[in-house]
Amino acid sequence: MISGKDILRVGSTQKPHGIKGEMIIRFRKAEYADVETEYYFLEIEGIPVPFFVEEFTYSTDVTARVKFEDVDDEIAAARYVNTDVYLSRELVKSQEEQTMAGWDYFTGFTVVDHHGVKLGVIEEVDDSTLNVLFVVRKDGKEHLIPATEDFIVAIDEENNLIEMYLPEGLVDE
Repeated sequence: MISGKDILRVGSTQKPHGIKGEMIIRFRKAEYADVETEYYFLEIEGIPVPFFVEEFTYSTDVTARVKFEDVDDEIAAARYVNTDVYLSRELVKSQEEQTMAGWDYFTGFTVVDHHGVKLGVIEEVDDSTLNVLFVVRKDGKEHLIPATEDFIVAIDEENNLIEMYLPEGLVDE
């Protein structure tokens, strides 16, 4: 079984499209729609379940009409409306290395400071401004940390950890 740390949320299903079981997927970033894959993981009762793609048609840069195997009518497709969609981190990483896109790969990683103190988990990446930010949450607190290589000391992909050296006062515990 695939672990949650091995997958990345890339979007969610929207509504069924037509009567043949197609559905709309809205991707969080256009780059995720461009990742070539034979299957996506849909989160069913907290478990990532692979759904194999029969057909994939772009609607916009961040939406696509997708027909999954064994989802053959609008009733079956309706069961999966508003379901999170995931891809393998390795697949996304490979695609991002080719396109030089980025910071979303670290969603789900734990951030520790240079003293080894856990600052929280990167819940999302805010790229709505020129300065991209990691949205890091711990114990109900939210910290906005600049996503910049200047602050990153080390990345441990095996354990989903990022060690950062942050200016004093940026994150107050």
